[in-house]
Amino acid sequence: MNPLTGETKMPVVAILTYRDKSRIFRGNRDNFADLLRTASKEGVTAYIVAHDDLRLDSDKIKGYKYVGGKKKWATGEYPFPNVVYNRIPYRKFEQQPEVQRLIQDCLKRPDIQFFNPSFFSKWSLFQWLHGSKSTRQHIPETEKLSGIGGLTRMLRKHRVVYLKPVKGKAGKGIMKIQRLHTRKGATEYRLTYYQSGENTVSDRYANISRLYDAVTHHINGKEYIAQQGIDLVSSGGRPFDLRALVQKNSKGVWKISGVGARVAGASSITTHVPRGGSIDNPEKLLTGVFGASTSKRILKKAKATALMLASQIEKGSGHLLGEMSMDIGVDTSGKLWFFEANSKPMKFDEPHIRKLSLRRLVHYWKYLVHQPSSRADVQSQFPFQGHSHLRSKGRNG
Repeated sequence: MNPLTGETKMPVVAILTYRDKSRIFRGNRDNFADLLRTASKEGVTAYIVAHDDLRLDSDKIKGYKYVGGKKKWATGEYPFPNVVYNRIPYRKFEQQPEVQRLIQDCLKRPDIQFFNPSFFSKWSLFQWLHGSKSTRQHIPETEKLSGIGGLTRMLRKHRVVYLKPVKGKAGKGIMKIQRLHTRKGATEYRLTYYQSGENTVSDRYANISRLYDAVTHHINGKEYIAQQGIDLVSSGGRPFDLRALVQKNSKGVWKISGVGARVAGASSITTHVPRGGSIDNPEKLLTGVFGASTSKRILKKAKATALMLASQIEKGSGHLLGEMSMDIGVDTSGKLWFFEANSKPMKFDEPHIRKLSLRRLVHYWKYLVHQPSSRADVQSQFPFQGHSHLRSKGRNG
């Protein structure tokens, strides 16, 4: 607040995205329009800016706003931002050299609050969470896939192992391996993967060597982790997990904006909606498995656990974070497991979660304007090298 005028400083927010040759800017335009409408109601100046229009040496920035009456996006000149909200939609855009330079320059500026500077790496997430006793108990055994030896070790210990791309999103590239016993007492392995969209294909292999050859072919040089499979609770024979949206509020404190449930499709190997999963009510699903009283206790604990996980992820990342979505599994004994976090959450379809998420984000922008610069927190994106093999103290699934 200005002590002379009594006016409260309001943020100018640039919602950062990417421009390529096909469109003036990329990203979910419905989400952008909702954000700008919410910001306007809160008296906040916000606009969309493509990466090559965010010129840090200029007082005026070329940006975009949605004109509802005309149902189109219009360009305009806007004030230099004091908050930059990173919504560059894909890793391949974010990893472009010119984008990386812009992000680093924003992080170094004392007059800009820049939060959620990058997508998460799955491997880094598990390193960060393994660094705390409180969060370590919620992570499945996870190993960076570096050769046939590591995969063999995991499959000896766990009947089901998931292979996940370190830089994957929305279930893309995930594979499931099951250790099976034939009628003759031999061991063989079933590899299930998505062929396209939500369609899965399964192949059987008589030994680890042939299995690993197939895995190597599908991985195609990308970085992967191998992870203990968890025996998730199910509804109607279909496993489900919880999807939590965690955001900071008007006081900069982590809060739960909502928890939904995602149910695996008929032949899906994950619960992701783009891979055939569906949305349902978490309390209803948990009640069907554990009863009403235990269901409420599990949901309450899931919310507390998500807040604890978010805090540790931010600490591990070394950067200012303001929101993330999180996948939390519940096994058949009621134990909670962390699977994934996304630093750029997709829209939640549950209306009550969606409405609160927009308001809470704008309130956090307001909070940021009155805080010291976070530039002292700047570290490398993945500060911990750690070991290639992490073990949790939880039970095996």
